[in-house]
Amino acid sequence: MSEPPSRGAERDLFRDTWVRYLGYANEVGEAFRSLVPAAVVWLSYGVSSSYVLADAIDKGKKARDVPGPEAGRSSRVTVAVVDTFVWQALASVAIPGFTINRVCAASLYILSTATHWPLAVRKWTTTTLGLLAIPVIIHPIDRHSE
Repeated sequence: MSEPPSRGAERDLFRDTWVRYLGYANEVGEAFRSLVPAAVVWLSYGVSSSYVLADAIDKGKKARDVPGPEAGRSSRVTVAVVDTFVWQALASVAIPGFTINRVCAASLYILSTATHWPLAVRKWTTTTLGLLAIPVIIHPIDRHSE
């Protein structure tokens, strides 16, 4: 998560508070994929996608409220919404979700072929590795978006 804004700067609910982590709910869902029903994973994507949509709408409203010529307002709002939606969809949902999915799939495969551990132990180990990979993936993305 980014640093708190300096004095006088407006605090962004979607980037500067705990709300930011809702965008990464699907990574948690992906980490637990081997242990929970698929509907739970899809629900986690619903949470992340709702975050992305809410942030895009918020940025559009902020762009609408910027003083300037009325003629360019519609374009300014459209650019803000599309830019935020595309960036957040890729940075919060698609890329980290795919990465955690592949980390977990690879670890489960490796554990299945390289160990004789019980299936439950392999699945929990996979979930743990997926959860541990989340900060490694999201911190560089959050730093880049500052």
